Amino acid sequence: MRWPIILQILAATAVSVTSFAGERGAPADAKAMLHEAVAHFNSAGRQQALADFNAGKAPFRDRDLYVVCIGADHKISANGGFPQYVGMSADVLKDASGKLLGRAIVEAVERTGEGSVAYMMVNPASGKVEPKVLYAQKVGDEVCGVGAYHVP
Repeated sequence: MRWPIILQILAATAVSVTSFAGERGAPADAKAMLHEAVAHFNSAGRQQALADFNAGKAPFRDRDLYVVCIGADHKISANGGFPQYVGMSADVLKDASGKLLGRAIVEAVERTGEGSVAYMMVNPASGKVEPKVLYAQKVGDEVCGVGAYHVP
C-alpha cells in the first residue's frame, strides 16, 4: 500500500521524535500554544517568529505540540516538529485517509480568520494512526496552527 506523503515523511522520521513517548499535549494546550504563537508573531514580526517556531524550543514546542505555519504561497514556512519540511508545498500533505491537509487548513480560516481541522495521522510517539485536531489562525499572510492528538 502506498501511504500519503505525510505518512511517508512521519514514518521516515519517527526515530527523531522518540522524546514524545511520554506525556501528550491536550487540545486545550494546543489552543494555548497557538494563542501564544500568534501574540509572538504580532509582537516580534514574521521573520523572527518563524525562526523561533522552526527552532523547536519552548514555548513553541512542548511534548508532541509544535507550531506549523503555511504562507500565502501555500508553502510551509514554519514547522517546529519537522523543520526540514519548511519550503515544501502544503498542498501535497495528506492524512491517513487521503484528505488534503494544506488546503483544509487554509480553508478552515477563510471566513473568520480562525478554525480547526480534524484528521487522522500517524502519531510518532505510538506509531499508530490516531485522531488529531489542528487549531489554526490567520496571522499576517500566514496561517499558523498547533495540533494535538486526542481520543474522541
